[in-house]
Amino acid sequence: MPGIYTEKEIYGDALAAQKACTSQFNLAANECTHEDVRQTMMKILNQEHDIQKSVFDNMHASGFYPTPAAEEKKVQEAKQKFSQCAK
Repeated sequence: MPGIYTEKEIYGDALAAQKACTSQFNLAANECTHEDVRQTMMKILNQEHDIQKSVFDNMHASGFYPTPAAEEKKVQEAKQKFSQCAK
């Protein structure tokens, strides 16, 4: 049955799945007590983030996930706000 889902819907579903996946691997990594298992979870989490970024990039390139340009003032405010959290 061709045409059941649009390309945008397929990408949207893939992105939602990747967001859920990274959330679960993050939780698993946070709760590991065995360091080797934790490192494995972290490696998988990083790979899943890479996949998520790839899906997002494809959506963005196809025009399915437009992102407006940020105002420089807001960028500087965000940098200042979050740099204080990291200290």
